[in-house]
Amino acid sequence: MTNQTEPSVHTIGGATNAIRKMLVKSSSKAVINAPIEKIDITEWVFNLSDAEYQSCSKAHFAGGTSTASDGKRMSINAEMVGPGLILEHYVEDISEKRHCRLISLSDVLAPQGKTTIQVQWEMIATPLTDNTCELTNNVVTGATDDYLVFLEKNGIPYEPAKEAMQKALDAHNLEETPNFAKSIERKALSAN
Repeated sequence: MTNQTEPSVHTIGGATNAIRKMLVKSSSKAVINAPIEKIDITEWVFNLSDAEYQSCSKAHFAGGTSTASDGKRMSINAEMVGPGLILEHYVEDISEKRHCRLISLSDVLAPQGKTTIQVQWEMIATPLTDNTCELTNNVVTGATDDYLVFLEKNGIPYEPAKEAMQKALDAHNLEETPNFAKSIERKALSAN
């Protein structure tokens, strides 16, 4: 398995707004009541319906898929994390059955205006017993130059912004992770 939770630092779709400064990391775990052999997280992500995505969190507004200009699959999501609406343009980075990592240069619509952050979303399934496994849902965010200018322009100190984002991301991750696990479980158990 590839290195987990270490953020990928590269550009997306030719964008030069790469991670400059780590913001926050959040990790949450939940049990999937299905054997590890039936789990395919990457297949789940890229076949997740809009309705199923929305059912995984009250803060999920829309989810869909697309293809990047280089042919890589994308997961497009709109969700609230704290007071900001985040529009994520995730591009596949690791696409294994039990390990999926996506990278997005995400638009953030905040009360003070629009900015961008980089988001890394990583899900890993590990076996617990013959019939159960554990889903680990890791989210890492990085400050882009655009985000740092946005904070300065709006007179928002970096550390309080970072603390607020950590609190909001942890709460969001705790809500969505068990629901992601149930959705992955349903998909795994419905497969022949």
